[in-house]
Amino acid sequence: MAAALAAAGCGDSDDATTATSGASPKPAEDSGDLGVGDGAGGVRAVEIGSFDQPVYVAQPPGERDDLYVVEKTGHIVLLRDGEPLRKPFLDIGGEVSTGYEQGLLSMAFAPDYQRSGRFYVDYTDGEGDSRVVEFTRSRSDPSVADPGSARELLFVDQPFSNHNGGQLQIGPDGLLYVGFGDGGGGGDPMQNGQSLDTPLGKILRIDPRPAAGEPYSAPKSNPFAGDPDATPEIYSYGLRNPWRFSFDRETGALAIGDVGQSAIEEVDLVARGEGEGANFGWSAFEGTERFDASREAPGHIPPVLEYPLDGGACAVTGGYVVRDAALPSLFGRYLYADFCLGELRSFPARPGRPVSDDRALGIEIPQLSSFGEDSRGRIYVVSLDGPVYRLEPAG
Repeated sequence: MAAALAAAGCGDSDDATTATSGASPKPAEDSGDLGVGDGAGGVRAVEIGSFDQPVYVAQPPGERDDLYVVEKTGHIVLLRDGEPLRKPFLDIGGEVSTGYEQGLLSMAFAPDYQRSGRFYVDYTDGEGDSRVVEFTRSRSDPSVADPGSARELLFVDQPFSNHNGGQLQIGPDGLLYVGFGDGGGGGDPMQNGQSLDTPLGKILRIDPRPAAGEPYSAPKSNPFAGDPDATPEIYSYGLRNPWRFSFDRETGALAIGDVGQSAIEEVDLVARGEGEGANFGWSAFEGTERFDASREAPGHIPPVLEYPLDGGACAVTGGYVVRDAALPSLFGRYLYADFCLGELRSFPARPGRPVSDDRALGIEIPQLSSFGEDSRGRIYVVSLDGPVYRLEPAG
């Protein structure tokens, strides 16, 4: 995440408890009665705790209470009834490199987590390479993971220390999606974005269950599964650093916040299934602008939103399409921010359509490293400075 995680600890906040936008929320009985909100406000950010360089928030499907906070330093903290447990749910700090954009970067829960206890983490190891590892919660104490259950799914050699990606998501199809940056170095020197023989600069899709003696399988439906010259795990490509991507819990649309080089930040948004085989243009294009005229990106999909790297902006932090009926002004809108500016912004989530209604919410969170969504669709905002907030109705 260019110039982002490396800037940890540089910002501060005058309000350590609650940031609030001004308008009052519109009443709504349930999400079925809601259209797309106007993004005008009626929202406050309520701090739920402070952590050590948090980078992600997640909750198992079907869970109503337990919430998990991922710390860059290699720990996952379990909040139970709103309070952090003294012992980390997972502690792999001794295996994680934490320099620059490295660290424990995200987690995802298996769809059957309540029964199987399986979950996945993405981190950079002591050599700076990326690993995706499955763990299982302890049978004797479900409030902690079983460290002996570690099972490596993916190992990806990282040629540079930046652009690690690191997002894990379970898609609408129940498969595991993994985001990797182009390997770093600036300007995609290895031309990984458009190369189909590498996982770098891609979103991968795998079935994480062991199969045929391998730790996972690449679904036969993957777009390049039958190409002997391509990496069969590839789902989407042409990405520089998809630090955060998500799926709309209502429509299944795929949204990607792809961190730019030196001129443009972008958000890509495609309808359910249209990310399969999609080429998002890097490094022939940065946003809609030509980046390297010597490189081609056939049939690439332009972003729905782009903004320039000026006025203090440094790196887009991708978020979620809001489906929390308690936040009608944001309902149906994609929420995102810039790491350095920290200003929450949103626009109507209309896949494939250029954005014409990009609006500030009126809330700023310093060092905004990530967003999270719980099983009920409530949205969380994460500051690398320490605080984690939940978005709630104002007033």
